Amino acid sequence: MARIGLGRRAKKAKPDAELDITSFMNLMIVLVPVLLMMMVFSRITVLDLTLPELGEASELPIEIKDQRLEIVVRANNIAVYYPQGYLVKDLALIEQAYDYQGLQTVLKQIKQTLLSQDIDKKAATLLLEENISYQAIVALMDSTRSYPDVVVSSVVDAELFPEISLGDAPLDERELPTTATALSIPIGNGE
Repeated sequence: MARIGLGRRAKKAKPDAELDITSFMNLMIVLVPVLLMMMVFSRITVLDLTLPELGEASELPIEIKDQRLEIVVRANNIAVYYPQGYLVKDLALIEQAYDYQGLQTVLKQIKQTLLSQDIDKKAATLLLEENISYQAIVALMDSTRSYPDVVVSSVVDAELFPEISLGDAPLDERELPTTATALSIPIGNGE
């Protein structure tokens, strides 16, 4: 009589599994070019900002070269103050949009006046109302940072005030301080 082992089973030989990666390869063939195209078309720009300090502002008289250039942006206008507290130009809206070209013209005149007095000022402060759109803030920062200029038959970005700080606009124009010494800045249509 033949005895059958109860605890032992015969091992079946498992065939080697074939790895089918055709669907994965199809995914990669489509995914890699799409990701590369997205990388080319999405360009990220970093804007350096200086935030206001937390300390109390001193009431000591400040030299002209240390005065702040303030650009107060409201829903209906842009006001440029230099030295802080002294209105240089008030730019009204043009066709429901901010006058970025006019802002650049005023900032160019301020920069030229400062350079003629051997003052190399690079800082400006944008004081914004709460309801200013993000796109308007970016356009204001671009207008404040530089302007297009022609040098040797090519257009380059000439520097205005690249060090930009952000802050909240005063609730009322009367809140701006008037302790600074005035700087004569000619504002006109000629450049």
